[in-house]
Amino acid sequence: MQRRGWLRTIRADWLLYLFLLPGLLYFIVFKYLPMYGIIIAFQDYSPFKGISGSSFVGFKHFIRFFEDAEFITVFRNTLIISMYKLLFGFPVPIMLALMLNEVRKTWFKATAQTLFYIPHFFSWVIFGGIVIQVLSSKGMINSLISWFGGDPVLFMTQKQFFRAILVVSDIVKESGWSSIIYLAAIAGVNPSLYEAARMDGARKWHEIWHITLPSIRTTIVILFILQLGNILELGVQQVFMLYNPLVYEVGDIIDTYVYRVGLTEQKYSFATAVGLFQSTVGLILIYIANGLAKRLGGGGLW
Repeated sequence: MQRRGWLRTIRADWLLYLFLLPGLLYFIVFKYLPMYGIIIAFQDYSPFKGISGSSFVGFKHFIRFFEDAEFITVFRNTLIISMYKLLFGFPVPIMLALMLNEVRKTWFKATAQTLFYIPHFFSWVIFGGIVIQVLSSKGMINSLISWFGGDPVLFMTQKQFFRAILVVSDIVKESGWSSIIYLAAIAGVNPSLYEAARMDGARKWHEIWHITLPSIRTTIVILFILQLGNILELGVQQVFMLYNPLVYEVGDIIDTYVYRVGLTEQKYSFATAVGLFQSTVGLILIYIANGLAKRLGGGGLW
């Protein structure tokens, strides 16, 4: 009976399931099937022998990673930079969406949105080059410092500035694009709630605090959980484009460490083991955050 009911549902909404099919195929082909390759994290993998011919070594590569002298440094840097991005970067798209939602001039709103969205479409190769030029000894920032009588600062080689540069550049590049989801959620808020609030004498700040934010709370919680799951996966492109040996101590993260030690030296099993470690930590954090969100009365992913 259950099978017949399931087939009947598919027949009734076959067009919706047809639209769903490309997304399912994408995740099956590019996300689930490659999971078979996780096996090489527990092998001394050789491309010439293949997965079936490579010898099994258990947790050898995991132990090597944890015992490496650089492990504490790269793990600490990854965690600190991720927490900075979460603390300072996560609220920015929400605030940006709230501000754009209050703009009443259509032409100005469209222009502002376009300007905020454009950086997202630049690769980190291009955007990183722009950041380096702006912060160079003869760049815009140092030109302003010199104009006010100060001495030029080599920002890209100073440890105390590097993490801030990573966080701020990421916010500038991605916050506009990330605000789209919040704008869509805000558009779904019932306008009658605002009208009732105005009749009661509520000001704009009260409308935002008591109507808009509670109405999009589920969206905020879901995106926060998803970002928390990627807390150890900062991505190699941004850091690789901006860092240099002078700031390795504060800028070297797990992804760049894997690229440097695992991939350039063709230690594929080691790189896979570290990637599996990152994914496992992210999965655990997602489960914990999802459980906490449900206990606190907010919506979760499941």
